[in-house]
Amino acid sequence: MILKANMVTYRGPTMVANTLHACAILLKRSKDWDWFINLSASDYPLVTQDDLLYTFSDLDRSLNFIEHTSHLGWKLDKRAMPLIIDPGLYMSNKSDVFWVGPKRTLPTAFKLFTGSAWMVLSRAFVEYVVWGWDNLPRTLLMYYTNFISSPEGYFQTVVCNSPELAKTVVNSDLHYISWDNPPKQHPHVLSINDTGKMIASSAAFARKFKQDDPVLNVIDKKVLHRQKGLLTPGGWCSGKPKCSKVGNTYKIKPGPGSKRLRVLVARLVLKSRFGQNQCK
Repeated sequence: MILKANMVTYRGPTMVANTLHACAILLKRSKDWDWFINLSASDYPLVTQDDLLYTFSDLDRSLNFIEHTSHLGWKLDKRAMPLIIDPGLYMSNKSDVFWVGPKRTLPTAFKLFTGSAWMVLSRAFVEYVVWGWDNLPRTLLMYYTNFISSPEGYFQTVVCNSPELAKTVVNSDLHYISWDNPPKQHPHVLSINDTGKMIASSAAFARKFKQDDPVLNVIDKKVLHRQKGLLTPGGWCSGKPKCSKVGNTYKIKPGPGSKRLRVLVARLVLKSRFGQNQCK
């Protein structure tokens, strides 16, 4: 089992397109993987790769970790109803990033969902959105082309409007993110003061961080046990000095992070099996 990560940063329609493009490349070039994980440059792991592999090794391969809700709140008026026009086509003499056109009515053919732009997608779901053997993924892709922050809605809306795939959703992005209450557009930037809360969350990843922030060194030392300038150690490590060579790539050596993550994932999966907070 191999987990791949896609690094994307732009939060508009381009981000959805880039993610789908990365998924398509992965499908074409490799068959030896089960989940696709998208991350940004502002994310950082709270578990080692071996911890993550160990946790996912016993899971149902069809599960998708996608935070979602149908309660759009303020996003209904500010994101779902405005029509976004590409200034390169319609307003080339303007400096605005977007021009917001007239309001549009909400769709009746499908139900809108929103949530986190960061997710863990199963191979089956990736194949569905890339190959699109029915019209839903393509229809929604066209709809979200003119949508503000489309990465926070496209995958949620696709999976929850497909009856079979909706059963596979686990309502979590496996991230620790610190928000205001009520949430603003962007979360807090994490610092050393957040270290305890990050670890206590048992999440696999946290965001968002400033580049080279001292908290990253703390995570490396106390959580990942990674020495400066070196890779995070794991069962693959071989040679002297330690981890100077790649040994058995199938050997997994989970650490304390795997225990925290396994408990969290087990609890989330159990809720999904009873349909709690799933595509509602």
